[in-house]
Amino acid sequence: MKPDAGSEETPTMTDTYRPISDDGNSASAPLPDSDSSQPNEVGRAILAGIVGGLASAAGYVIYTRLPPDQKDKLHQQVRQVAESRLNELRSRFNI
Repeated sequence: MKPDAGSEETPTMTDTYRPISDDGNSASAPLPDSDSSQPNEVGRAILAGIVGGLASAAGYVIYTRLPPDQKDKLHQQVRQVAESRLNELRSRFNI
């Protein structure tokens, strides 16, 4: 005799997606209260993204208004910092 679909002997595809609980209930873990004392991580991440976007936009506006000689000086400084950092990493890892 063939066992019924979903019985203990032959689990169905939907059986693999059932939540596992220690007490035998099929209910999933309770969601945390929205009034809990934990900080709102999503809100902080969004705020950090907005602040970062504003800072980069302000930097771009300032950079585009620089005279060419100051842009060249800035490029030179960035190259020097990048080269020194690369040399430091190379010496640290013996590359």
